[in-house]
Amino acid sequence: MKKTVVLLLVALPCIFACMADVDAANKVPAHPHIEVVTTEGTFKLELDGNAAPLTVANFLELVDSGFYDGTLFHRIIPGFMAQGGGYTPGFKEKESANTVPNESGNGLSNLRGTIAMARTGDPHSADSQFFINVANNVANLDPVKHTVRGRWGYTVFGFVIEGMEVVDAIVNAQSAPNGPGGAPAPVVPIVIKKMSRVTYN
Repeated sequence: MKKTVVLLLVALPCIFACMADVDAANKVPAHPHIEVVTTEGTFKLELDGNAAPLTVANFLELVDSGFYDGTLFHRIIPGFMAQGGGYTPGFKEKESANTVPNESGNGLSNLRGTIAMARTGDPHSADSQFFINVANNVANLDPVKHTVRGRWGYTVFGFVIEGMEVVDAIVNAQSAPNGPGGAPAPVVPIVIKKMSRVTYN
């Protein structure tokens, strides 16, 4: 009996966390639109709350709180992707409170024009940083199901619906290895001035 009670007490936090995730996912709009105003121009995103509900819920929370306003595109690799959402000018790291469970393998692939979550080697470490694919990166970034060589992928949760030419301009800006960890970053900082939801009347 004591063992059962102990096991139940240990499991309760996990149960409540899962319930909170499910509750959050149930409230996520199916296809919210986001406007991203940068010093290089403006582009718009459509997120997929059905395919990646936990990721979209976290992203929208950060957007609504103004977290992304004033952050940089701190890593740009032509022919690959542009990454942002984690550093302010001077490459000061801006940490978010939450990490998101990996939702790769949701039917969305890392194709040109999609937005996905950046992460460390820990597949469930995504927090605020995102990247926009400027090429088809399916072979490198999508999950692979294999008993020996299997891997987690990078969660795709939306795509650019307007202004892809702005993203191309960002990724092709003059860069130098002066970003975090020596990453190639724009020589002239490219700042996200404002990120907000788009409402239609």
